Amino acid sequence: MQRARKLQVLKGTTTIGVVCHDGIVLTTDTRATMGSFVAHKHAKKVYRIDQHIAMTIAGVVGDAQAIVEMLRANSALYRLDLARPIPINSAARLVSNVLFQSRYYPMGVQALIGGVDDSGGHIFMLDPLGSMMEEKFVSTGSGSPVAYGVLESE
Repeated sequence: MQRARKLQVLKGTTTIGVVCHDGIVLTTDTRATMGSFVAHKHAKKVYRIDQHIAMTIAGVVGDAQAIVEMLRANSALYRLDLARPIPINSAARLVSNVLFQSRYYPMGVQALIGGVDDSGGHIFMLDPLGSMMEEKFVSTGSGSPVAYGVLESE
């Protein structure tokens, strides 16, 4: 039994973000799982927030969808109020603050927020407790060890 646990392969989400010289790339797998149960083979895990910004999700879908809708609404309000798009770091900080505020009953979401603004391409990784880190390349989810192996070798 102990040996069987060691050989178990995790089958959760993998998300990847890379900053390029002329933009960013965000990508994910498409399978939605709960343990060994495959709920959907073509789940949406990359969301367009505005013309210049997108977000990937890993974790609890309901929590993630609520954050996506909140960020879309705030991005639209920012554009209406100031007649310019929200900076990428401001969008990431907003989500970070929401996640941090719920730290005692954390949202089960790990997200990548990326886009291109006046200062160039940016990707931020956010964890369920609100930590926010800007990265040149990043991966989240249970497949991230394999993804990092590939990203770091290139």
